[in-house]
Amino acid sequence: QVQLVESGGGFVQPGGSPRLSCAASGILFDVYTMGWYRQAPGKQRELVATMTSRGSTNYADSVKGRFTISRDNAKNTVYLQMNALKPEDTAVYYCNAQSQLIKSKNYWGQGTQVTVSS
Repeated sequence: QVQLVESGGGFVQPGGSPRLSCAASGILFDVYTMGWYRQAPGKQRELVATMTSRGSTNYADSVKGRFTISRDNAKNTVYLQMNALKPEDTAVYYCNAQSQLIKSKNYWGQGTQVTVSS
């Protein structure tokens, strides 16, 4: 059974620097591109950042220079370091796992709320 469990969300002041974590189980982590997506109220889910198993990264323009995605293949965990948070970063953040071998193998976590407010 595949599980992606996010943690690290909560209330953060503008300018804050929380780190999200996503622990994966039930997948061969080394062959998955791991990613973070977010969905703000009334908006569609959007890509935040992805990282392939080889370390190639892709970021949304809105977070470039502020957010950093990383992964620890030994711990089957992907991280999202968020810096200089803005109120518009408020959203539910979802972890995603996309197999690099089989396109249909795509999994989502349940999401963690990040609220940026003073």
